Amino acid sequence: MAGVRKFKIAAIQVGPIARTAKREDVVERLCGLLQEAANKKATLAVFPELTLTTFFPKWLIDSQEEVDSYFEKGDITKGPCKPLFDLAKHNGIGFYLGYAELTEDGHHFNTSILVDNRGEIVHKYRKVHLPGFVEPIADIPFQQLEKRYFEYGNLGFQAVRTNPEWIDATVGMLICNDRRWPEAWRSYALQGMDLMLIGYNSVANAVGLFGDKEDKTLRQYHSDLSVQSNAYFNSCYAVSVGKCGNEEGQNLLAGSLIVDPTGRTVVQSVIEDDDVLVREIDLDETIIGKQKMFDFARHRRPECYIRLTEQKGAIALPPYSEKK
Repeated sequence: MAGVRKFKIAAIQVGPIARTAKREDVVERLCGLLQEAANKKATLAVFPELTLTTFFPKWLIDSQEEVDSYFEKGDITKGPCKPLFDLAKHNGIGFYLGYAELTEDGHHFNTSILVDNRGEIVHKYRKVHLPGFVEPIADIPFQQLEKRYFEYGNLGFQAVRTNPEWIDATVGMLICNDRRWPEAWRSYALQGMDLMLIGYNSVANAVGLFGDKEDKTLRQYHSDLSVQSNAYFNSCYAVSVGKCGNEEGQNLLAGSLIVDPTGRTVVQSVIEDDDVLVREIDLDETIIGKQKMFDFARHRRPECYIRLTEQKGAIALPPYSEKK
């Protein structure tokens, strides 16, 4: 029996979440949005990065107890988040969810999971490209301290094949800053990835963090460009979803979008609050690109790309000199 290649997918953008918000209240809000997606006949929904809490890396927090309060400990399918999984099972809708993960042995990760239409976790990804700093920068209103609060993801870029009776897809997962790194996309595409899922919490104006010359318009352009270009280069659908609006005084980027394998935006949010965007996609539309321009087996020359894995930072060439 042929798998389900054509289905409706939902980009669930989420507005601000207060620092004092109770987890149960946030989950109730997310359940309402997931139910709306299910009512619109979506089969899979995508939530943002760190969906369950405010974006806490914006602050220097001295109390480890408070830091840990933003993390989910142990089995996320139980406790405050259980209603989300129950709702997924009841409605037959899967979801991607970003959250802060505290493992049983004490490790802290910026994590996303893929949950299927039975309400079961079928894949996990941990953010690799952590932005920002370990130590705070003086005299700026908001920090970017992901390197302080999270460890680098240790699961690599492993794609997952889903149950074809739900959706017949090869799925890649990234988180926020990861979407800007072509190496991550290509790692997934080399496994046949045809659907990329991304959640983000990007600031609209990065005051004091090298962003004084980057206004909201430019930052939105860069966010969109990262997804559109890489979807084209790897012939895949991509869904990139943000937490947005003025959250505790910091403006987060909205503009959640769904992009097709040619790099064209299918739909994009035009508000800065909760929003449920649902569109039908057909993963067979990824095939032509994989057989034509981006047929890797015919066209790639990995022997010429050695520098990409052997070298980390840029090494400048020596100054120009006239050849004798």
